Amino acid sequence: MSTYILVVDDEPDVEHLFRQQFRRDIRSGRFVMEFAASAPEALEHAKTIADPLLILSDINMPGMSGLEMLPKVKAARPNAPVIMITAYGDEATKKKAAELGAAGLLTKPIDFGLLREEIDELHRAA
Repeated sequence: MSTYILVVDDEPDVEHLFRQQFRRDIRSGRFVMEFAASAPEALEHAKTIADPLLILSDINMPGMSGLEMLPKVKAARPNAPVIMITAYGDEATKKKAAELGAAGLLTKPIDFGLLREEIDELHRAA
């Protein structure tokens, strides 16, 4: 069964980076990856993507931030874990993300080995 991963980030090079890092998983069908360049776009995608769904979202984006999106996406898809990604991994940000329902928080630059471990842990817990 494929896991649908929705990556939300306004940086244009993120899609290429994620596709490169997870190319074997994508090729094997383990992951299906979709990308949204904004929180509003991600909310629309989240309505149509099949289960199981995992959302990886940047926090700092123009318009609606990832933290502003988090309760909205959790209301729409309560069973979809959301891992937040930020350049600012301070304790206040971690606490706020957890309070809003994030399954985890990773700091940039992304440690893709750690991200893979987080994804695997979420699969084991499901």
